[in-house]
Amino acid sequence: MAVKQVTNWPNRSKFDRKNLWAGILFGLGFVAFLDETLFHQLLHWHKFYDKSTVAIGLVSDGLFHAFSWFATVGGLYLVADLYRRNAFWHKMFWGGKLLGGGAFQLYDGTIQHKVMRIHQIRYHVDIVPYDLVWNGSAVLMIFGGLWLIKSARGDERAAERVKLHAT
Repeated sequence: MAVKQVTNWPNRSKFDRKNLWAGILFGLGFVAFLDETLFHQLLHWHKFYDKSTVAIGLVSDGLFHAFSWFATVGGLYLVADLYRRNAFWHKMFWGGKLLGGGAFQLYDGTIQHKVMRIHQIRYHVDIVPYDLVWNGSAVLMIFGGLWLIKSARGDERAAERVKLHAT
């Protein structure tokens, strides 16, 4: 049995910022979780803080992991509230998700890796290709998110025009 999606434009446009922030929080937490799980735990390429002992590195990874889950759960809490209000907006959420994930990744790749130097993606290899892929994919996510957000706002304006012509 197919589920019919009910679109409530007045509610959706009323909560556009909440949809955006739900996506940003979820995207930020999700990308941070992937970073911590893949590069820290599974591949052992680095810890969140590599300038001290292994024990300090593990504690910093634990705090980073907790941060990523708080952001992810916070974003999902907002999504649940939006569904309750019949105001969840997929395109705005996905735009926020890409924007939040890309912003986290670009911050990590530039501020944490290069400015603060608390860790690198990898050690004892030519880091340039890793930096290009890491930061390049972050920029692509940011632009993709901004494009989706702009497209969602355009859809909203088009729906308002249709609503005005129908009355």
